[in-house]
Amino acid sequence: MVSIENEAALASTRARETALACVRAGIDAARPDRVVADSVRLDGDRLHVADATYDLSGVDRIVAVGGGKAADGVADALETVLGDRIAAGAVVTPDPSEREDHRIERLRGHHPVPSEEGVEGTDRIHELVADADERTLVLAIVTGGGSALLPAPAEGITLSDLQTTTDALLDAGAEIGALNAVRKHLSTLKGGGLAELAAPATVVGLMFSDVVGNDLSVIASGPTAPDESTYADALDALERYGVDPPEAVRERLEAGAAGDLPETPRADDPVFDRVTNHVLADGFTAIDAAREVAADRGYDPCVLSSSVRGEAREAALTHVAVAEEVEATGNPLEAPAVVLSGGEATVTVRGDGVGGPNAEFALAAAIELPDGATLACVDTDGKDGSSDFAGALVDADTVDDAREARAALGNSDAYGYLGERGVVISTGATGTNVNDLRVLVVE
Repeated sequence: MVSIENEAALASTRARETALACVRAGIDAARPDRVVADSVRLDGDRLHVADATYDLSGVDRIVAVGGGKAADGVADALETVLGDRIAAGAVVTPDPSEREDHRIERLRGHHPVPSEEGVEGTDRIHELVADADERTLVLAIVTGGGSALLPAPAEGITLSDLQTTTDALLDAGAEIGALNAVRKHLSTLKGGGLAELAAPATVVGLMFSDVVGNDLSVIASGPTAPDESTYADALDALERYGVDPPEAVRERLEAGAAGDLPETPRADDPVFDRVTNHVLADGFTAIDAAREVAADRGYDPCVLSSSVRGEAREAALTHVAVAEEVEATGNPLEAPAVVLSGGEATVTVRGDGVGGPNAEFALAAAIELPDGATLACVDTDGKDGSSDFAGALVDADTVDDAREARAALGNSDAYGYLGERGVVISTGATGTNVNDLRVLVVE
């Protein structure tokens, strides 16, 4: 079960206690051990994954590879299900297990900016998959964060080029689709690259989605999914967010847009003939568990949306408006109520702070929240943007000086302001990643 630091102090009211209970339940529901146990099972020579069944009688070798923030836990769960039927494997993750008896190797990488260790881990995955044949089953573990953790720079691109470009896009508040369009065309494994490398093996994608809409081509930049983005799309993303990339990056993207480099594989490419992908957990997994807790505690729960996106401080005002409406008119439901949302808000870093979309969401809301409303905002992976925190828990009493709070927002220093008031939620790495979870309690 996820642990919330300083929970006793945070849970100072009934509403705050309920918000934290919903947060904990949501994160726990998306943990890999629970998800894989519910979704993957072995029955003799039949491997069941979600609603699909794979016949292992014609499989000589099972290889498990991939990466992301949930990859370590997924690998553990797969070892429990399959045991010594796994011939080899490797996953790249920010906090790899230090045990040495794994059948699936655990390799360290970094997020959100790729590292040399991530490159080395991706090279190991290349080695394991490159000789796969028709009697190989590749279990591809694809979870949020995998895009940065599995860098694999394309020919002519250095790790430094990737780091500089990724940093600039993140600071500009680029949404995940635009960011990944760029990364796919600067890397070899993304945008269907893993499926292409593994062909003609049978590839089964095990996905933990951290993207709105569960677009398979966006989760970890879609290593096992067809890609419809283009080099021209990548150039457009750089222009749209005002990013001037390293010369090698621009040269590669311009060469691709001119037709001098092959595009990422499309849906009709034969490399996908033996590929199936399964989304085992997503943002709604967390929301649904939180909804059950709210109902058990006597609140009327409502799912506002699992797809909230856009600038965090602006999206926050919609949630404030909902709280005001519940109190004023009893719409869309009567208090006491819990309104839930997920998705992925973004932050444009404007000052010296660390940003963090959940912190900005919480602080922007706290300035306007009516009495009787409490809001918890967290990233389910336990790391909000570039911060070391999961998010924050606020109510109408959090902000005593609106001008000071707005100044903190203007300096992208929501965590500085919220930390001084003791309302920051810290969980450490949770071992999963299914996007943001927001819990609005209206008493």
